[in-house]
Amino acid sequence: MDERLIREAAMRHRELILPPYGELLDMDGFSSVREFSRIFGGTSIYVPSIRTILGKCIEEEIKLRYNGNNVRELSRKYGYGERHIRKLATK
Repeated sequence: MDERLIREAAMRHRELILPPYGELLDMDGFSSVREFSRIFGGTSIYVPSIRTILGKCIEEEIKLRYNGNNVRELSRKYGYGERHIRKLATK
């Protein structure tokens, strides 16, 4: 089938596209949905939360910003408990 026809149908009937692929289409366009399908089509994949994906980066940032007196601030800013912030800071 002609890709142009597929793209037109997808845009015209956006509400019929299964989640989360409609959201991917909205975010990054038809080409991304097509490529995603090409790479992962027919497989089961798990997509972790952004906190899981970036967890190590966030923890390193907390370590860099920790000064001994800002546990509460870091806790609010990054969404970790104060105990966890202290634990990270001593690693």
